[in-house]
Amino acid sequence: MRNIPSDPDVADAAPADPVALTPYDREHAITYLRLLDANAEGADWREVAQLVLHMDPERETVRAQRAFDSHLARAKWMMENGFRQLLRGVARC
Repeated sequence: MRNIPSDPDVADAAPADPVALTPYDREHAITYLRLLDANAEGADWREVAQLVLHMDPERETVRAQRAFDSHLARAKWMMENGFRQLLRGVARC
């Protein structure tokens, strides 16, 4: 498996495919883990958007909120479904 970037740039919205793991998901696996950790700790979404997603929630509130919400939703999907596909890919390498 290729190296996963530790802090890649994020899109305004995460993928929403309910079935397939995407290249974006693979590239952002660490981002998803960071979001899940922050969520479990009860961190404020604004702080997470700034630190993890590199978006300014003060200047771009709607964009940052949308990005945070979609990436956290995708992180939860990865935790429940996508990780199996990710592990299958690792096993093939």
